[in-house]
Amino acid sequence: MNGSDLHFKTDTGSVYVRVYGELVHLDDEPPFTNDEFTRTLYERLRPEQIERLERMFELDYALEIKGLSRFRGNAYFQRGHLQAAFRVIPYEIQSMEDLQLPPACYDFIDRPRGLVLVTGPAGSGKSTTLAAMIDRINRTHADHIMTVEDPIEFVHDDHVALINQRELEVDTNSFANALKYVLRQDPDVILVGEMRDLETIHLAITAAETGHLVFGTLHTVDSVQTVDRIVDVFPIHSQQQVRMQLSVNLVGVVSQTLVRRADGRGRVAAYEVLVATGAVRNLIRENKSYQIASLIQTGARAKMQTLDTSLANLVQRGLVTLEDARLKSKDPWEFDRLIQLDGPAPGGGLRPASTSAPSTPPPPASPSNAPQSPNNPASGVRGQPNRPAFRRD
Repeated sequence: MNGSDLHFKTDTGSVYVRVYGELVHLDDEPPFTNDEFTRTLYERLRPEQIERLERMFELDYALEIKGLSRFRGNAYFQRGHLQAAFRVIPYEIQSMEDLQLPPACYDFIDRPRGLVLVTGPAGSGKSTTLAAMIDRINRTHADHIMTVEDPIEFVHDDHVALINQRELEVDTNSFANALKYVLRQDPDVILVGEMRDLETIHLAITAAETGHLVFGTLHTVDSVQTVDRIVDVFPIHSQQQVRMQLSVNLVGVVSQTLVRRADGRGRVAAYEVLVATGAVRNLIRENKSYQIASLIQTGARAKMQTLDTSLANLVQRGLVTLEDARLKSKDPWEFDRLIQLDGPAPGGGLRPASTSAPSTPPPPASPSNAPQSPNNPASGVRGQPNRPAFRRD
């Protein structure tokens, strides 16, 4: 069915699948009991996973079915019934070209050091984007790549690079603990599956500061909120220091959301891209993050783009419908303005409005010795009926 998620609801014995963002109930699946589901699930868990599930009532883990796919699973209880949800993790990692990642992403993976953040709501494809970028580094750079994930989703083989993937509760006790020791493991590139708390964020910034290229994810919807979230997680007395560190080490932010394709054959990602130019670094350092959005709007030359510009490009190319794009836009009025223009330029900026000459010729010029009366067009008096129309190009 090309679904992305599978849900088992044991109190009703029902199965649901999320297909292209829509939840579908499988009417033809036979019902099952809580005991049947519990017995079948426990057969696929290790003893320590069963113990943790019964103690914590929650369990994140990875499940692999040979020849089919990997799955990111979450088992939980609902009204005393054990249930589970599974996210499909394909064996094949899509390329950056297949995902149509923004041009700035190709620059990010070539940087020798710094912090690159991929953000967006849950289920927006952050893991897929990061996997494509890590795969490109793996195939083109002779680097040592270290990942810390909960759980491991995409499995990478060694190509040009050496890659080691560590899973929470299996290979390390916490993100913070893994990052604390990663600097002793001679890494070039570090992937932090999720920057959840103060210690993890602090250690990720420190790793970037010490000369490593660090990738991480946050559940924020745009670049401005991403900067604010990182700073606000720290105590007030240390926030200025964090702004200084972030302004120096940030490479860029990619914020994404998924939109249903117009042909109904899946979803496509729209991206907001922030590149840490000198002006952006100054705004972060001076606690003026609210002005970053304006720099993104005017930063097409630096390969920046707003989410609304990306959505307008998708509409122009016929990949998504106008209605679906407007629902995902950050500013519907700005999105409508972009659509009403000639359309977004291929490079991500906006084409200028037409500057062709007016279709009607201007009135003849007045003689140089004509009196400048209120009714004379040359007088330029506002509000006169005979005054010619002027336009600002």
